[in-house]
Amino acid sequence: MSNKPTLKIKPIKNGTVIDHISANKSLHVLKILNLPNKEHKNITIAMNVSSNEIERKDILKIENRELESDELDQVALVAPNSTINIIRDYEIVKKDKISLKNEITSIIKCTNPKCITNNVNEPINSKFAIISKSPILARCYYCDKLINKEHINKQFQ
Repeated sequence: MSNKPTLKIKPIKNGTVIDHISANKSLHVLKILNLPNKEHKNITIAMNVSSNEIERKDILKIENRELESDELDQVALVAPNSTINIIRDYEIVKKDKISLKNEITSIIKCTNPKCITNNVNEPINSKFAIISKSPILARCYYCDKLINKEHINKQFQ
């Protein structure tokens, strides 16, 4: 019989598990999802844990909430290689890899102060074409400004 310590994280009955988040990015994901809040208080965070697939990873368990498609698009910006598990009655009923779309709207801001999307007198939502998914590189549809992963991460800090 072995006395080796094991990592034990309480399973959730219903909700969403986001796995394979890049190490130390789970707090960015929480900020994107505006969590925790009054409605969703039970959140488990495991940070910088060992992984067989990637060297280190974070895991988020959000009880009693299934993420919507637009929320997954936002998460994909800071955790593009993560996995989403939908849990019902302690069972995984759906498991998907997050994927960054080729176009994103209203999620991030253009870093060009002269871009029309940053004009307070013009109600225009930002819109970006994803030029590269690894590493992430996006081009503004309106001013052609390129923004990279570092610019995106700063917006969610």
